[in-house]
Amino acid sequence: MRIRPPIRPLVLALAALTTTFVTAACAQTTASAPIAAPVPTTPAADPRLPRVRAALEAAERGGFDAAQYADLAGHPLYGWIEYASLRRGIDTLSNAQAQAFLARHGNQAVATAFRELWLAAAARREDWPAFLAAWKPGTASVGLRCAELNARQALGRADARWIADAQQIWRSSGKSLPGECDAPLAVLAAKGGLPADLRWQRIDAAAAEWQPTVMRSAARGLPADEAALANDYAAFLEAVNERALAWPKTERSRRIASHGLARLGKSVPMAAEAQLPKYANALGFSDADRGRVLYQVALWTVASYEPESARRLNAVPEASYDDKLHEWRAREAMARSDWRAALAAIRKMPPKQRADSRWQYFEARLAERTGEQAQAQRLYSEAAKKPEFHGFLAADKLNLPYALCPLMPDDSAAARAAIARDPAIVRAMALYNLQRKSWAEREWNEALARFDDAQRRRAVEVAQANGWFDRAVFALGKDASGTPKPDELRLYHLRFPLHHDASIRREAARNRIDPAWVAAEIRAESVFDPRARSGANAMGLMQVLPGTGAAVSSRIGVPWAGADSLYVPDTNIMLGSAYLRQMLDQYGGQPYQAIAGYNAGPAPLARWQSQRPGMDPDFWIETISYKETRDYVARVLAFSVIYDWRLNGDALTLSERMRGRTDGARKRFACPLASPPAAAPAPAAATTPAKPSRKK
Repeated sequence: MRIRPPIRPLVLALAALTTTFVTAACAQTTASAPIAAPVPTTPAADPRLPRVRAALEAAERGGFDAAQYADLAGHPLYGWIEYASLRRGIDTLSNAQAQAFLARHGNQAVATAFRELWLAAAARREDWPAFLAAWKPGTASVGLRCAELNARQALGRADARWIADAQQIWRSSGKSLPGECDAPLAVLAAKGGLPADLRWQRIDAAAAEWQPTVMRSAARGLPADEAALANDYAAFLEAVNERALAWPKTERSRRIASHGLARLGKSVPMAAEAQLPKYANALGFSDADRGRVLYQVALWTVASYEPESARRLNAVPEASYDDKLHEWRAREAMARSDWRAALAAIRKMPPKQRADSRWQYFEARLAERTGEQAQAQRLYSEAAKKPEFHGFLAADKLNLPYALCPLMPDDSAAARAAIARDPAIVRAMALYNLQRKSWAEREWNEALARFDDAQRRRAVEVAQANGWFDRAVFALGKDASGTPKPDELRLYHLRFPLHHDASIRREAARNRIDPAWVAAEIRAESVFDPRARSGANAMGLMQVLPGTGAAVSSRIGVPWAGADSLYVPDTNIMLGSAYLRQMLDQYGGQPYQAIAGYNAGPAPLARWQSQRPGMDPDFWIETISYKETRDYVARVLAFSVIYDWRLNGDALTLSERMRGRTDGARKRFACPLASPPAAAPAPAAATTPAKPSRKK
């Protein structure tokens, strides 16, 4: 493990899929013992993979000789070897060569990957016949869609359909479009396809996105007086100024002024709040316009728990509240230990949000603190039916077993073998074993688009047999179209793999820490991918920074073998577990604070400790101001419960676990009767998300 930089992207976008463990109707399997799932054993390695690796490396160096590697011509990955060779010379490749490659590989993932490169290269050369010969509708790339418009226009096909397609791109977003769109949109304007109403649509959309540059660009071509007003609107978004007081008193002026003040509220809440009355009175703001500004003022005040937080939250009209602000109102009151205000805030949430196990649990906690014992018991009982962090805490309150309804897969070895033989799955597994993960994911996605639900689940098992464990995170709980499949989240043996368990137990014992915690950290950080590497250069199963690894090696008296040793599972687990022990000692033996410090770094943790000393762990975790860290702490602790079950068949109570008590009471698991299936969480969109906004 490692000390993190103040802000860093997560290695994997797990939060959306892993903070919720869905409870559904009871499975026939018992929850009182760990699953021994019939996952197929790891298949024998392809003896030709080292040869394929050498061919790929030669292709990428520009030294690939097909005759030298003639023995690989029939290998499943030969198309990717060709791809690597053609990609290097893509700008000088002939159209005949490109078309031949596309024809050979049809709808395979390698053809899709090549097509994208080839289309971009043809567009750079303005070889529009070659571009259209390779074009396939349906691409998500706006840049390529604009290049296709360029191709059609250059070849005299700028007809009514062309105008409609170009207008669709114009209207698609209020944000800046790729440079490839400049030329077709200029042609569209010249053809009269950007009348004033369309320009104003884009200006309005850009104002809502706080994009003044886009507003100015869209204003070109408006009549002079309208262009001047649009440019003044853009200037107001950049810097609030009193010229807006003379704007025409229209709905658009009010809305754009409120967007400008809202943008100011994000950076300087006090200034936005002070100036709001002046512009609201001059332009006749509606409640929605006022709410738009006050929302941002409150959000960016409360996210740091500033002294004005409660007042500014109360100033926001109820109609302007969304789930995020409802949460912050409750959280802010908890941070002040104002239990009645926090309870009132939860009870103002919409029914769906209030029914989430998080808020059921805290409503129960707060009801209990304010004397509503019967209501607290009822809410604890509801929350305890859900196998989630707050559900586990609720079960502890009532001394109930933890809710878990494990589902066993269809034990059909023949069906799994058929999936393992699927050509795309064969290629995906081979590419993953060659550490070509992005290519492997392309093949995986192509296969899953064809599979039914049973085939998709078996593909996950095949992936796990090949050591590719994160497929369970991204492929279970929804099908390829995004349709929720909540029962799949009960496949705990797939969603919570247990690999290197001997090393985990050994190093946990050596460092006097809970092995379930070590496994949970691995699951949260890398999903058991020993080659995982983050943008901050954290490496391996437990995502150890090389500097941290070297320091821990020195502290425990183990020779440091260099950064690449962090890719060795035993080494990574040894150093990561020792570092967990170090952090636990550093943070007073409190795992929940050690986990928070690990995720956010020492400075934010010190601030949270000083702000809320002595606060109960559940309230302290909920009032962490960084969403990433708040969710991370809850996720790792909940994962620890699941891994305790997987390792031992029962679990230390979460209430004692998060306080560092490893020898306390243990609890069994049981499937609640007649629990309705919960909705599956939204799927994660990518393996490496953009930097999270920690303030929200």
